[in-house]
Amino acid sequence: MPQTLLAKEIGKNIRQLRLAAGKGQTEVAKALGISVAALSKIESGLTDINISRLSQIAKYFKVSVVSIISKDIVTDASQDLVEELSQLKDKLTEKDKEVMKLQQKVISLYEKLGI
Repeated sequence: MPQTLLAKEIGKNIRQLRLAAGKGQTEVAKALGISVAALSKIESGLTDINISRLSQIAKYFKVSVVSIISKDIVTDASQDLVEELSQLKDKLTEKDKEVMKLQQKVISLYEKLGI
């Protein structure tokens, strides 16, 4: 991926993080100690971002640097959602097993009754 395309992808991911957090450019720029214009250039891919700034942004949004670069943005909230969905899936699997056992009992009772 050419450097400018990578910068655009990283910028797009940072913008998505900011919007998902419900933050404006002014608020994020102030927290990062940069100007709104600098943040805007980062988000639009006009500025190559250095590792230390990328690390600072990742820390601010509580995500990994890799997730910003790779587009696999996983925030703490979305990780909690993934874990909750996994737990619900496990519960559903257990309930399915219970239903199957009950179905087997019903079939067994019908056979005993000759129905």
